[in-house]
Amino acid sequence: MKRALELAEEAFHEGEVPVGAVVVKKSTGEIVGEGRNMREGAKNALAHAELIAIDSACRRLGGWRLPDCAIYVTLEPCPMCCGAIINARIDNVIFGAYDLKSGSAVSVQKMFTYPYNYRPEVTGGVMEEECAGILSEFFRELREKKKKNGI
Repeated sequence: MKRALELAEEAFHEGEVPVGAVVVKKSTGEIVGEGRNMREGAKNALAHAELIAIDSACRRLGGWRLPDCAIYVTLEPCPMCCGAIINARIDNVIFGAYDLKSGSAVSVQKMFTYPYNYRPEVTGGVMEEECAGILSEFFRELREKKKKNGI
């Protein structure tokens, strides 16, 4: 989670919503994919940290299935990212901050409990204070900038 948080900090400094994700090969502990939110810079709704990390891991491991892998993400995944996690057959989802507006692992819906062909195990609240803190700081600064600019 520490590396995912570092990636979230990079996104923060680029003006992106600070979310970071890493895919880890569980048997070796090696990070095989990583990503950070890049939607604003890429001008692409699909540029979520999880999707970038999954894509990176698939390319590195040479296949679309990611057995023996876990994904660590600083914010609870949205429905799109949950779908990608299911399709990639990732074993474990570990996230930091809960997303009460669009989190689809446990908050708004429990997507991994539906009768899909694959169901990862979920752990939430890992380094929650740090992960939620960077998000709160980002949105606080964004509100201040808008207020200063009369928006």
